[in-house]
Amino acid sequence: MLSFVNSFMSWYLKRRIPQMEYAFENAAEVQQQMFKSLLAQAGRTSFGRDFHVKDIKTIEEYRNRVPLFQYDDIKPYIKRVMQGEQRVLWPGDINWFAKSSGTTSDKSKFIPVSYDALEDCQFRGSRDILAWYYYHNPEAKVFQGKALIIGGSHQVNELSPDSFYGDLSAVMMNNLPFIANFLATPSIDIALMADWEHKMQKMIDSTYDENVTNVSGVPSWTMLLLKGVMEKTGASSILDVWPNLELYVHGGVNFAPYRSQFAELVGERDIQYRETYNASEGFFGIQDTVGKDMALMMDYGIFYEFIKVEDLDSENPRCYWIDEIEINRNYALVINTNAGLWRYVIGDTIKFTSKNPYRFVISGRTKSYINAFGEELMVENAENAISAAQIKCKCQVSEFTAAPVYLTNTSKGRHEWAIEFAREPASLEEFSIVLDDELKKCNSDYEAKRHGDLALLLPIVNKCKEGTFYNWLKAKQKLGGQHKVPKLCNERKILEEILKIDKNE
Repeated sequence: MLSFVNSFMSWYLKRRIPQMEYAFENAAEVQQQMFKSLLAQAGRTSFGRDFHVKDIKTIEEYRNRVPLFQYDDIKPYIKRVMQGEQRVLWPGDINWFAKSSGTTSDKSKFIPVSYDALEDCQFRGSRDILAWYYYHNPEAKVFQGKALIIGGSHQVNELSPDSFYGDLSAVMMNNLPFIANFLATPSIDIALMADWEHKMQKMIDSTYDENVTNVSGVPSWTMLLLKGVMEKTGASSILDVWPNLELYVHGGVNFAPYRSQFAELVGERDIQYRETYNASEGFFGIQDTVGKDMALMMDYGIFYEFIKVEDLDSENPRCYWIDEIEINRNYALVINTNAGLWRYVIGDTIKFTSKNPYRFVISGRTKSYINAFGEELMVENAENAISAAQIKCKCQVSEFTAAPVYLTNTSKGRHEWAIEFAREPASLEEFSIVLDDELKKCNSDYEAKRHGDLALLLPIVNKCKEGTFYNWLKAKQKLGGQHKVPKLCNERKILEEILKIDKNE
């Protein structure tokens, strides 16, 4: 039976390949069509009437008439939808909201999720990543076993009799087709448990004896689960427990610093890895083949705009669409979606690495960087430097964060790091020097500020006890799902909280 299901799903999923190839090769045309289609839908909403979008003919007119929106700007419209009013942001009914607490704020965000966004964006992205996997691996047997999904820890909650919220994974699980639920593990009652620590143990107990063929989740939480399964079973590798495991789909953070740790958990026979760029606001990118950066998905009901990072603080920054972007430049991502987010600044930064297809890497967050001394250190720089330092110092980094030590009248500035190691370096001093050298290689501005200790001194590296970052997330009620510790901050609040937890343990 499952062999037939696997063959059918392979055929069914790969039917999308020609459509994706067309969108890759004709990105500007597809995005133009998407713009017109979305604008027509916006014209049928309260938002569209407020900004007279029916009169807009061109992308340039749209930029001039509709302002950029942060969450607080669009929140009044979202509140109206949450209270049961429809056709406010999107002409279709919106009954679901993805609750997102973010990484640098304690405020909860409620992101509208329309039926169109679920079907044409979120579920399409989940299917497309598998379509490419089967395309490149004709003998794949993903559907001959179970998909282990490591989602968030929010139950579905009722806003009103016809309106519900939860984290994105909860929203998606409650709308999955029957076959997807049948082939997923753990059961939905465990997957939606609110107590993350209790849920983690339940997941371990209920999945270790399943035939798991693929896993999806954020690397840090996935590693926690895999280690728990191995501890329960006494296995030396996860493939001893799940011999048919062949694919890990990950997202949320850069995978490079975790790769060596996964290799150890998996054992001698490696599995395949695919990255996705999936957020509460939309599904934006997939790694369509091994060894490549992610491809920006053009036909998911999203029209993209991009702001040069250096222009972000301008009063009215210029936005560019896909036909105007440059390679190897950092852009803040702006989205217009089939859930009614219009000119919405999502808070992520990306850098294009190629055109046709438009491939990119996530370079950071608009609020997650260090630029205290003109060094403009992005998360991508930090993650690449950490990855290189791990190899050279023969160690493994589990988690890290960094912040500036500001100039005083008597001392120069520097960066301070808090790092939790899975395997410690032989010398923390040597690691600090290597990390500093790798940061210089990644970022010329950092190198210039470090030259001759001109503005920056050698970074301070604090070694944190095991569990420090987990306990910070627990204290913030951010265990599980897409939650993670910000890698870089321009102020010291998070770093000092983590160092305090480490000291008090």
